[in-house]
Amino acid sequence: MSDDIRTFRIEIPQPEVDHLHDRLAGARWPGELPDVGWSRGVPLDYLKDLAEYWRAGYDWRAQEARLNGYPQFTTEIDGQRIHFLHVRSERPDAKPLLITHGFPSSVAEFLNLIDPLVDPAAGQAFHVVAPSLPGYAFSTPLAGTGWAMGRTAHAWVELMRRLGYRRYGVHGGDVGAGVSGTVAGIDGEQVIGVHVVTDPLTAANVATFIPGMAGRLDDGDPVGKLILDRMTAFTKEGSGYLSIQNSRPQTIGYGLVDSPLLQLAWIAEKFHEWADLPIDRDQLLTTVSLYWYTGCGATAAHTLYEQAHSSDWGAPPAVPQGFAVFGADATVRKLVPAPPGAHWSEFERGGHFPAMEAPAQLAADLQAFFGPLR
Repeated sequence: MSDDIRTFRIEIPQPEVDHLHDRLAGARWPGELPDVGWSRGVPLDYLKDLAEYWRAGYDWRAQEARLNGYPQFTTEIDGQRIHFLHVRSERPDAKPLLITHGFPSSVAEFLNLIDPLVDPAAGQAFHVVAPSLPGYAFSTPLAGTGWAMGRTAHAWVELMRRLGYRRYGVHGGDVGAGVSGTVAGIDGEQVIGVHVVTDPLTAANVATFIPGMAGRLDDGDPVGKLILDRMTAFTKEGSGYLSIQNSRPQTIGYGLVDSPLLQLAWIAEKFHEWADLPIDRDQLLTTVSLYWYTGCGATAAHTLYEQAHSSDWGAPPAVPQGFAVFGADATVRKLVPAPPGAHWSEFERGGHFPAMEAPAQLAADLQAFFGPLR
């Protein structure tokens, strides 16, 4: 295995961009039942409007140039190609910070977060390392089976070693929160702290995977009942996307790789359901475009399958822990296992994608948590 790190630029051939536009122009559309709204999936008019903007209004080249404005690299770790952004601060007090996206996302999630971390007006600065998860975007093709969170965390530890960082912080949300916590658990001598983001719906959704969680909650308590209701709603109405990918990633992969409408709907639905504050349409479509041009809808699904069938969750971190809760309510304190003395911040607004919904608040919270740590 080589430790070589190679520079990388995104350069999607124009025929691929033209092909996408042609596919969108010639798309076949299903009918729609009246008055069902979002209850059965993405409404027809919503997706038609978004698809037409993707075809005729969205400027991929401008977004490609924006991504290429940050230094990008690839390296091979454990047989897997890993793509990452590595943006160094000019500040002498800057601390290395490894940030990890989740599903259905990409490093484009961090486009409005990187600059406030690297070059803040005041407070702690960071050298930002933002990898694409194995099987996502340019961390493709997926080299084989087994790429659940534990194996990814070991790859991240190796990545930071190759970059020469001996003391660093970790941050993430969704799958990225799990990876970050696992990195902190296996590399605690080097990790100065782990910071994760969540929100009430995500916390309740994750609770459905925890054995015995429903039995620990009292439906006679208003907070407990709200959690149980959210868990039931996710199990009955919100988990279909996950059940398919956890069980038949290859089958759904054919549609995600071949149909731009399916890939668009697959991601746009989750951004609509899980976000609280408006997300810039161009930033959303940049992630959708990365999935489309790299065909990673299928391989991302395979990594979700791997996690669903994995028992390797890593050791609990023994380093300082920080939690930022967006759209906070009383349920999250009951669900998140924050140790005594952990950094805990609550924000009234925001949802599953705070780096896109509330980047200034998230950057400030990262500064507040990591600033005193050494």
